[in-house]
Amino acid sequence: MIHEVLPVGLLGCNCSVLGDEVSREAIVIDPGDNVSGISAILERHGLTAKMIVITHAHIDHIGGAEKLRRLTGAPVYMHEADKMLSDHLDIQAAWLGMETPKDPGIDTPAQEGDVLRAGSIEARVLHTPGHTPGSISLYLPLERKLIAGDTLFRSSVGRTDLPGGDTAQIGRSIRGKLYTLPEDTIVFPGHGETTVIEVEKRANPFVRA
Repeated sequence: MIHEVLPVGLLGCNCSVLGDEVSREAIVIDPGDNVSGISAILERHGLTAKMIVITHAHIDHIGGAEKLRRLTGAPVYMHEADKMLSDHLDIQAAWLGMETPKDPGIDTPAQEGDVLRAGSIEARVLHTPGHTPGSISLYLPLERKLIAGDTLFRSSVGRTDLPGGDTAQIGRSIRGKLYTLPEDTIVFPGHGETTVIEVEKRANPFVRA
């Protein structure tokens, strides 16, 4: 499987491009900005975006989704509980002093238990609320990889002081869903460096197993 991570936008959101080497189908996760850079990755590997997945509707993760959808024709997958955030991208843009991007809406709701496929790639949707009500993580069992959005970071967790955040809930999401994954699962957070489930269970100062 092809997996490239491109930090995009003012806040360095980690956009993941997952590509199947046989079908050349791809999943783009969290295209917050720099759509030209994302497109360049797709072109370099000869990939066609089959879907655009948003882990949560904060502007740094969703800001480039509509532009990428227009460019590729790929549908947008997002949990419906975050529509209350994507409906107010203008407020989020004002916080960062940036131009308001167009809301991509939701073409297909992403829900707990869904399995998203592109060629041989299999990504299982885990609803992991707490950072936002509709936060999701994607688990790739064949690769032992987790795209965690802003739920779990290396030695940290997603902030819960923004609208829709819930400290108790993010703890339940991490302990009940993410920490139950195989301990050698590599975690790709929404910002910053990768980590491993085993390390976070043992040493994360915010949420331990």
